[in-house]
Amino acid sequence: MTSQLANLNAISEATAQAVATDPAKAQVVFRASGTPTGTVGSVITARSHTVRVDEPPTLGGADTDANPVEVYLAALISCQVVTYRFWAQRLGVTVDDIAITAEGDLDVRGFFGIDESVRPGFQAVRVHVRITGPESAERYAELQRAVDAHCPVLDLSTGVTPVNTTLELA
Repeated sequence: MTSQLANLNAISEATAQAVATDPAKAQVVFRASGTPTGTVGSVITARSHTVRVDEPPTLGGADTDANPVEVYLAALISCQVVTYRFWAQRLGVTVDDIAITAEGDLDVRGFFGIDESVRPGFQAVRVHVRITGPESAERYAELQRAVDAHCPVLDLSTGVTPVNTTLELA
């Protein structure tokens, strides 16, 4: 684990140096593509990785995979884990163990268009982080503030990200 943390330090330092000399190197584009499968499922490809998504039977799916909002929760949790690790190392905060859970409240009336005043997405998301280690409560609170300020997926939920959709007819 110590060598892995040293590697995180090296990645942070190398990135900071590269960006300092050329700010354009800070810009990264991530891509994913998807195709439908089954009644309401999809297969998503990101780089060489595949993510399968489906819905539970109550939403028309076969329940073969997590649904899109569960994949969002998984993305949020995994981003939090990465961000906690990077910032713990950067701040010199010792974390012996970390476990994160997330749950969201969704009112399906928004998705189905039953009530246009209801958002189709989560009305609220709760993230629970359990950390063990030798640090004081204040140090872990400092770590949490750093994570909340720098977690990209959390920012996608709390900030405004412009999304432009282009419809192409074949």
